[in-house]
Amino acid sequence: MSRYREIQVFDAVARAGSLAGGARLLGLSTATAMRLVAALEARLHCELLQRGPRGVALSASGETFAASCRQILAGIEEVEGSLGGLQAHPAGQLNLTLPLLMGDRIFAPIALDYLAAFPDVRVVSHHREDLPRLLEDGIDVALVIGALPDSSGFALPVGSVRPVVCAAPGYLARHGVPLAPEDLKAHRIIVAGSQGAVSEWRFRHQGASRSVRLAPRLTCSTTHGAIRAASLGLGLTRCMSHEAHGELSSGRLQLVLQDYAAPGVPVQLIYREGRRAAARVRSFLDFVVPRLRAHPALRG
Repeated sequence: MSRYREIQVFDAVARAGSLAGGARLLGLSTATAMRLVAALEARLHCELLQRGPRGVALSASGETFAASCRQILAGIEEVEGSLGGLQAHPAGQLNLTLPLLMGDRIFAPIALDYLAAFPDVRVVSHHREDLPRLLEDGIDVALVIGALPDSSGFALPVGSVRPVVCAAPGYLARHGVPLAPEDLKAHRIIVAGSQGAVSEWRFRHQGASRSVRLAPRLTCSTTHGAIRAASLGLGLTRCMSHEAHGELSSGRLQLVLQDYAAPGVPVQLIYREGRRAAARVRSFLDFVVPRLRAHPALRG
């Protein structure tokens, strides 16, 4: 039995004025209450109850200790009550991570609506493409793209995205539409990041993998820059479908080689603690999950 339980039983006995009465308050047997009080006295090396033929009474030390016990137990109840309030009312800081273009292009409007609905919550958003360590990095919720290891915590699927190749309609009208991956070698290729002088693009067709090595005409430092260059008619670029969702929806970019598209990859929200999560986490998930699942950019 824990020290807390011993103190709780002694307090009940002190308030009831008898071992049997204290036991009834806690739903215990009298023998269990006697054993716990005896263990407490043995640990403190002090007699707290004076036993006699008419029952028990508090000793002088017992009177002093009983007052202290009441203060301790009241303090615990107050702390637990305050924690229950935090668990019930969404408040405090919510730490979130998500990929950069997912945040800017899809998530920001949803997050703004959430903040308007829950004014006592503060959201701190960090952009990262890799899988975060929730506990070590102090992250409450992370939006991640791709398969998850078993140790990622709790996960809620919200959709899927896939790699796409796209170009401006004007560029395709001037240079033609590639019908197979090999046709890309005759086109202007735009890539993002430091991929070197040669970039390898992988495709899948009728269950078989295919790849083509391309020499980029333009290399941009960011995916956003590559998408922007493609929308200006400078060539073809390859990105994830959600990253160019706005340009594709508006017609500034057009998909090509859709018969060779690689399979979609899952998009998920991961978090810690499950049903025991704080109210700010639970309210956030309840708010954003249906909105993300309904977003056309996450339908693969």
